Amino acid sequence: MKTIAAVVHEAGGPFSLEDVVLDEPRADEVLVRMVATGLCHTDLSVRAGYIPFPLPGVMGHEGAGVVEAVGSAVKRVAPGDHVLATFTSCGQCANCTGGEPAYCHTFIPSNLIGGTRSDGSYTIHQGGAPINAHFFGQSTLARHALIDERSLVKVAHDAPLATLAPLGCGIQTGVGTVLNVLCPEPGSSVVVFGVGGVGLAAIMGAALTGAVQIIAVDVVPSRLELALELGATHVVDARDASVVEAVRELSAGQGVNYTIECTGIIEVAGQAVQVLAPLGTCALVGAPPTGSTLPIDVQFMLDGRRVVGVTEGASTPESFIPALVDLHGQGKLPLERLIRCYPFEDIEQAAADASSGATIKPVLVFD
Repeated sequence: MKTIAAVVHEAGGPFSLEDVVLDEPRADEVLVRMVATGLCHTDLSVRAGYIPFPLPGVMGHEGAGVVEAVGSAVKRVAPGDHVLATFTSCGQCANCTGGEPAYCHTFIPSNLIGGTRSDGSYTIHQGGAPINAHFFGQSTLARHALIDERSLVKVAHDAPLATLAPLGCGIQTGVGTVLNVLCPEPGSSVVVFGVGGVGLAAIMGAALTGAVQIIAVDVVPSRLELALELGATHVVDARDASVVEAVRELSAGQGVNYTIECTGIIEVAGQAVQVLAPLGTCALVGAPPTGSTLPIDVQFMLDGRRVVGVTEGASTPESFIPALVDLHGQGKLPLERLIRCYPFEDIEQAAADASSGATIKPVLVFD
């Protein structure tokens, strides 16, 4: 079928709204009419050329919409269902069958750098030529998308799709890092380095636990203020203070139990390790350039300190995303505080606002 997609033709080029043709759904695929989709920094990193996704291509991986057609083997959803889209996984490797689809053995080629289905076929064409897509199993920067069944989570018909769309990646990453990986015990301390969309989601997640000290670190005063409103107990403005000294002072010189690094800046990751107390854990969430290394004093780590990498909040989307939807419905996950909606036609403005920090989480809305 014909639809309109935001195509990036070359690294550093614009999102260009163009007519494209979607393939027919295969047995395990679903055709979804998009209602909204989050615009993530990963999408912007591909456009900038920082992530080696082949171009021309269509990104987008925080989709929300209505099912229009399903492949012959699809069982999770049916036409008319309202759905959220998230990352894809093979469903067959040891990690998938063991309940850890975020660490699927094929995660990178299937979600980030492939541009095609696993068999090398394309889901989108233009003028007879293939367009790279299947981004995170979805490519939802388009009015319609072919989405892997394993990428979809069904929600209620009255669910606010534009608000819930970011659950597909950024929000589940931040909240999941806290609730699925670190699991702060009562009385513990948590520091979040970088409070953009993922970091603020981590702040909200930490506020749901027994942590008694939740510290937000950033260079943007407005984001630090919002972090306090969303559950942080303290903030550190990284422009004006020695971050390591400031955090240690807040922890009475003992160090903190848990840190979450969301910036992807190696220097900041080093700070996130340095402030750990003995037996503390640092979760690395931000993605620095490929080949980046983290210098660590091994002697310092011998006190039981740990560093763990986290993808997609170690989420099992089929169960975790509905839990996040419920938390939002109970008022415990105020996603609307992070979101600003833009018409799909204003995607360039949304991208500019995300890059400048004017908007924490842009959500594109389709009419």
